[in-house]
Amino acid sequence: MRARLVAILFVCACGGTAPPSRPPQPEPAPEAPAAHHKSDLIRVQAPRAGALVHSPLRVAGEARGTWFFEASFPVTLLDAEGRTLVQTHAQAKGEWMTEAFVPFESQLTFAPPATATGTLVLAKDNPSGLPEHADELRIPVRFAPPGP
Repeated sequence: MRARLVAILFVCACGGTAPPSRPPQPEPAPEAPAAHHKSDLIRVQAPRAGALVHSPLRVAGEARGTWFFEASFPVTLLDAEGRTLVQTHAQAKGEWMTEAFVPFESQLTFAPPATATGTLVLAKDNPSGLPEHADELRIPVRFAPPGP
């Protein structure tokens, strides 16, 4: 105890500061970017984030031509547990060999899921399979309860 007090006094006398009373706290992890940060690549008009959806689900919007390959890109609907409910493709509704925005549409037919929420995943088509060319937009959705 006495040795510690001497060390603290020595550090203070030499112009230093006393050691911190508690260790520094780690900085919080950065939050994941929101979907709107991809609006320079893909824009979805339907469904909106948090929308109440049911089968058949119409997906529509516009994406840069670079999001497509052979005029389409993969669309997957997942339940809250990450299980695939349906996987299909969105189809370009215009000339896709451009860097401009191109309208797209898709219709997803799926059985009523066991979970109340899920995620719609619109993936950039990546025929190369290289991770540096991969991208996706994830949209949270709520499932309408099954009808009578």
